[in-house]
Amino acid sequence: METLGDLVAAGRGRTGVLFESPERTAPYSYGDFCTNVWKGGNLMRHYGVRNGMRVAVVAGPKNPEDGDEPGYLRDVPDALLAFLAATMDGAVVDMDPPGAVDTKALVAPAAWLDRYELAPGTKALAYGGPSDDPTVAQFERELWSENPLQPPGELSPADDALAADRTYTHGDLLAAGERVVSDYDFDAETTVALRAPVTSAGALVAGLVAPMRAGATVLLGDGETADVAVAVDDSVPEERVIRPSELSV
Repeated sequence: METLGDLVAAGRGRTGVLFESPERTAPYSYGDFCTNVWKGGNLMRHYGVRNGMRVAVVAGPKNPEDGDEPGYLRDVPDALLAFLAATMDGAVVDMDPPGAVDTKALVAPAAWLDRYELAPGTKALAYGGPSDDPTVAQFERELWSENPLQPPGELSPADDALAADRTYTHGDLLAAGERVVSDYDFDAETTVALRAPVTSAGALVAGLVAPMRAGATVLLGDGETADVAVAVDDSVPEERVIRPSELSV
């Protein structure tokens, strides 16, 4: 396994549950999620996303409530899907974009789009909502009708995938994910509670890449306790905690 594309392809063949959330009526299976990642990659290619381009992704619930802040996931993990989808096209993703966004695309909750000033060449794709702006693409609706095949193009372990405190390659993220799997004994029976904002490499590795590598299940929102939590501090019900800031990525 050399790139995030390999991670998604392997997940496409799994039969287990990737995400569980109290906001969903049914679990989100590996097969459905990874097929949708492929669809998302093809959708972003339709809007011109290609190797080396920048894409901004804002994580949040479909219908944000007062007090919700970018970075946290409460329901369907559209932002994580968008992150992986963009990397399928070779894009470099910023999961914590500034207020002024100058990237090829911005994927964000419809209710938060007015927080961002988009450059003329930036295409807005919204999940939740819908948006009243006719220039904004509805992410879920367009995703539904996209090609469910793996996006074309070749990826390399040395290709950049994430722009955070520094730029991380596909190889960086996969190697760090392997270390988490080994250090915390992740397997297909492991449940991982994602209780940290997914704006850093450490949170994405521990809360997405490592669980997908092991076939584990990620719990979102305020649900049942898990075998391990990805959290910024110890104020969680789980005894085992992975702090994103302490991971070596």
